[in-house]
Formats: sequence, C-alpha cells, structure tokens
Amino acid sequence: MPTSPSDSSPTETPTETSADIMLELVDEEGNTIGTAEKLSAHQAPGQLHRAFSVFLFDSEGRMLLQRRALGKYHSPGVWSNTCCGHPYPGEPPFVAAARRTAEELGLAPSLLQEAGTVRYNHPDPASGLVEQEYNHLFVGLVTQVPRPDAEEVGETAFVTAEELAALREKATFSAWFPTVLDAALPGIRKLVGSDSW
Repeated sequence: MPTSPSDSSPTETPTETSADIMLELVDEEGNTIGTAEKLSAHQAPGQLHRAFSVFLFDSEGRMLLQRRALGKYHSPGVWSNTCCGHPYPGEPPFVAAARRTAEELGLAPSLLQEAGTVRYNHPDPASGLVEQEYNHLFVGLVTQVPRPDAEEVGETAFVTAEELAALREKATFSAWFPTVLDAALPGIRKLVGSDSW
C-alpha cells in the first residue's frame, strides 16, 4: 500500500540540489572521460554519463517503489524503482547508491549487491530531457520502514510482481524503468530466490 512522506523525513543535502552538481561522463565501455553539469548532461541530445539504479525488496519478496516528488526537475510525479541517481565524479557507484537511498528514503539496505550494468538512451517527451546513461544496477534487501524526504519522493509502495504489473497498466512510470528492470531481473531472481519476478 502506498505511503506518503512523514514529517520526520531526512534533511535534504545542499550539494544534491545545487545547480552546479557535476556528473561523470563515460565512454561506451563505462570508462570515465570527463565531467559535466547535471542539467546540461541531460539536455538533448544528452551526454553519456554514469548512473545507478537500486531495487530493494522486503522479507516477503516485494519490491519497494517510489513515486518521484512533483517538484523534481526531471520526470516529476512518475513511479520508478527504489532509488536512482548519479555518482559524484570519482565516487564509486555502490557508495552513491547507498548514499542516495539513505538521503531519499531514510533507510539503509541490510544487503546491497551489484546486478550488472545497462546502457540506454531514453528521451523524456514531457520535459525534452534525455537520459543517456551507463547505469550500474544494484539489488538488495531492506528491513526498515521508508521515511522519505518529501522533496525527493511523493509516495512509496511495496509491491509483488503481480501488483507491479497492475500498477503499470494504470500509472505512469519513468522512461528508464522498463529498461533497468529487465536488465536487473537475473539479479532480482537470484536475490529473492524465486522466478515470480
């Protein structure tokens, strides 16, 4: 069942919201080739940059989803995976994934492991922005109740595979969600010990 952010949500970090946050640019093999400002990297046609996507599950094998806050500059108000974002230049993707999960959702995974990478190019017709990303995928377990930052997250929900399929029929998801989900499925199935996903 979806939940809304509580009044006790974590304080937003100034560096994550600053207009001059830098991303790490990469080549097609994921090698670092430079940096670019966050917004400029997403303006058409987009610059290939490093990103991460996290999929967390509870003890019942349900996936934690988030609906992005309406104030987000990119893809506001749409559903997506547990957490996604960009490492700072030089920051290991694993560290960035754990950091942003804590910042956005107020929780720490009890287990977090790599689940491969995927490269994609997804324009967002609504904003005109482009996701040109080399995305590091992570899957893990969570035992805590989310305490989302209202500036980042509008709602959260733990869903079964069947509930996710039903939600996708009636709700809007991020442009990258189908791609990162498909790429992460082998890691998800290994993690939850079931092929229901």
